[in-house]
Amino acid sequence: MNTLSRLALLAVAASLAACSVFESDKIDYKSAGKVPTLEVPPDLTQLSRDNRYVVPGAPVSANAMQASMANAPSAPTASSAIGDVRMERSGSQRWLVVNRSPDQLWDPIRDFWMENGFLLSTDQRNIGIMETDWAENRAKLPQDVIRGTLGKLVDSLYSTGELDRFRTRLERSGNGTEIFVSHRGMTEVYSNSSKDQTIWQPRQADPELETEFLRRMMVKLGVPQEQSKAMLAAGAPPVVQRATVSVENGQPTVRINENFDRAWRRVGLTLDRTGFTVEDRDRAAGTYFVRYVPPDRKEPGTLAKILSFGRAGQDAKPLKLRVQVKSQGEASIISVLNDTGAPDTTDNAKKIVQVIADDMK
Repeated sequence: MNTLSRLALLAVAASLAACSVFESDKIDYKSAGKVPTLEVPPDLTQLSRDNRYVVPGAPVSANAMQASMANAPSAPTASSAIGDVRMERSGSQRWLVVNRSPDQLWDPIRDFWMENGFLLSTDQRNIGIMETDWAENRAKLPQDVIRGTLGKLVDSLYSTGELDRFRTRLERSGNGTEIFVSHRGMTEVYSNSSKDQTIWQPRQADPELETEFLRRMMVKLGVPQEQSKAMLAAGAPPVVQRATVSVENGQPTVRINENFDRAWRRVGLTLDRTGFTVEDRDRAAGTYFVRYVPPDRKEPGTLAKILSFGRAGQDAKPLKLRVQVKSQGEASIISVLNDTGAPDTTDNAKKIVQVIADDMK
């Protein structure tokens, strides 16, 4: 057998091995940066650290809510449980409910993201939100002969052209905690016809990635691997109600045929996915207090720009506003209020309503 034939067989063997690697482990993240200094936005420094992750439902802000809504009727969902951990599902949306306090869960979940190759750019224990930095899923890289032979010597020369970050939100619910995971992605594309420059731009959120990390988080919290996989298949998903945009009394709104509890959860996940920063929430009033940077900003393809994407830049001041969810019979209406609580009828409100509706479709 000549040298070329041997090389060809080696390449085929490497390709087959690569297939088995992708089937057994499709996630292998590596952070794109070094450990960042965890920054608290100036407008969050005054938030109280008392009653953290308080029960949503009382007629005050999230940092002072009481348990008056703990016994509110829950929305119809499919669920399965092992021990004190269960997964609930409404349409394509999944979340965990754990019969432990948020304080008991914070450190294990923080360790979970570190163990999966991420650093944390946001670590806000007082409002129950942590967010990873941008990281690359190295499992998507081709396992060719050169990379398989030289390994780390050439690993830095390979890139998937995609970056991901994940936000985890903890909300107290009754005697336990609801855990939501949301994904945001970026992809590198050429910015001109000569293909000598690139930019990073947002790509669509991936619910399958969110679900996989929830499953892995279950394992971290004590659920055996095989049982965690079985729980994903438990229960038929309810039909997802689509969102429609309309104008009511001059104000742009989104309507979904969901009761308040399900609408509240869906809106919260959408806000996490689409570039909003939830500073506070008042479930009794159906209000999320948010900061927002439009997700269609394009950033130059440099590492420094990538790592700062999603945080307010010097040339783009975030909007401070409120997103309100109101029950209307068996449906729910979502609208935008300005920072004083008055209805927002500006072009920004129209764009924000469309962003929310698009993510719910």
